[in-house]
Amino acid sequence: MTGAAAQPGWLWGALAVWLALWALNAWLARRMPWPVPAIFGIAVLVLWEGLVRGLGVPEVILPAPSVVAATFAANLGVLWGDFVQTILMGAVPGWLMGCGAAVAVAVAIDRSPFLTRGLLPVGNFVAALPIVGIAPIMVTWFGFGWQSKAAVVFAMVFFPVLVNAVAGLQAADRMQRDLMHTWAASYGQGLVKLRLPAAMPFIFNGLKIATTLALIGAIVAEFFGSPTRGMGFRISTAVGSLALPMVWAQIVVAALAGTIFFALVGAVERRITFWHPSHRGRR
Repeated sequence: MTGAAAQPGWLWGALAVWLALWALNAWLARRMPWPVPAIFGIAVLVLWEGLVRGLGVPEVILPAPSVVAATFAANLGVLWGDFVQTILMGAVPGWLMGCGAAVAVAVAIDRSPFLTRGLLPVGNFVAALPIVGIAPIMVTWFGFGWQSKAAVVFAMVFFPVLVNAVAGLQAADRMQRDLMHTWAASYGQGLVKLRLPAAMPFIFNGLKIATTLALIGAIVAEFFGSPTRGMGFRISTAVGSLALPMVWAQIVVAALAGTIFFALVGAVERRITFWHPSHRGRR
């Protein structure tokens, strides 16, 4: 569609479909709200298609959704290989290691007031470092394999999860902690039976935030060094060759992966924190 002429019929047709779907959503919102998000997404795609084709937008500026879908279908093998390289071999291991280390350090901080005063300020400083500065350093240290991506992801997810976990461990009611002390409970017993359960909503908030950060970190790390595959590598090379449909296809893969990752963590959260007021009435 590069250099295509404007087609006003597409524009007016897309606007008509958009208005019809908007009216349908307004009607469904009061009666059957569950399909509203899907219909809204379809309306956005229809409007996007109509605007691009109707105004004759060049493909190198913004490809139409139909072009992106065709590129996606024609490159399933490439997209799957990039997904495995970036997400399964980089983002997921880094997320697991970073989140696990953050919870363990949070327990140590909760146990030691010295670490509370000394480690958290350092953590806030490191969390403020830009990812584009950390990624090339990690690639230099760990090479072009999955280890460098996992290291970048570790650095990105560690401190958000740490802050949430520390806040959660301190959220237990003072009277409940005094009661555990009255019963001569050890710190470990109080941690397992009181503090960790009370901290779970906070910890899962951090874990859900970290799912998005993990994907971003793994993709950005590949901009600075990667084998001949990976989502970041493919995006950078596609941008260099003006293959914008492939860039958007990779964006679709990243969006789907992030949505599924977030949903999986949310499902585990609902199973573990079913007692929390935010989940009552959903089962």
